[in-house]
Amino acid sequence: MDNIRGKTIAITGAARGIGYATAKALLARGARVVIGDRDVAVLDKAVGELIRLGQATGYPVDVTDAESFAVFLDKARTDGAGHIDVLINNAGVMPVGPFLEQTDQAIRTSVEVNFNGVLTGCRLVLPEMVKRHSGHIVNIASIAGMVAVPGQAVYAGTKFAVVGLSTALADEFAPQGVNVSVVLPTFTNTDLISGTKATGAQKPVQPEDIAAAVVKVLDKPSITHLSVPGPLRAVGALTQLLPARGRRWLSHKLGNDTVFLNFDASARAAYEKRAQNATGVQEKPDT
Repeated sequence: MDNIRGKTIAITGAARGIGYATAKALLARGARVVIGDRDVAVLDKAVGELIRLGQATGYPVDVTDAESFAVFLDKARTDGAGHIDVLINNAGVMPVGPFLEQTDQAIRTSVEVNFNGVLTGCRLVLPEMVKRHSGHIVNIASIAGMVAVPGQAVYAGTKFAVVGLSTALADEFAPQGVNVSVVLPTFTNTDLISGTKATGAQKPVQPEDIAAAVVKVLDKPSITHLSVPGPLRAVGALTQLLPARGRRWLSHKLGNDTVFLNFDASARAAYEKRAQNATGVQEKPDT
């Protein structure tokens, strides 16, 4: 049975980066893809490109607003067969820097987008999936959801929450025919890492690598956790078992202890501004 071809798949935060790459990969497999994003101008451009590849539509969505999210999903159902086969909760933001320098707005936005947005999406689609005894939710987290490092305190907190949520939901809803998976990327070559300097231990993967992981969990829905690259999950699990001294030594050896504290603030400024103001739908500017 093909879990992708002909299925209606909704993806949040999909006008760029991982979400956009995932939409392309799923269209190549014959899915009907509905993308959502809060940036209407970028969304319209992305849809214009994706429709050349298959059945693609897109609508504005603010995942921090339950009503906006519900309207987006209703439109996705209308574009499909009246229901959603797969929801990919991809929207996320990553403000970084010293914890005591994080603004209230940056912290609130991170929690609202990265965790509450995922929680809302799950609550909105699970009832119909349970009723049909069929469906799959894929949550995009991060290896930061297993290994927390300085300068990423709030981001890591939200991603730990997504991993825990996904694991619990996977076990709760498997008997009801619904699958839940979580994908944990390392550094990914998107705007999220603007201004940072990756070491050899943090060589970025590409958005297409994450898209391939999403395709893999849809093909093999029994997979609950999938890290990119694959061995990182084992490394993350081992890191959690280390005493504080060993954990900090390893973090230092890998360069993880400073990468999100020492970065090019000017090169990162545009992304930080966008990340810290990532609520509400951003309409097209007047021309």
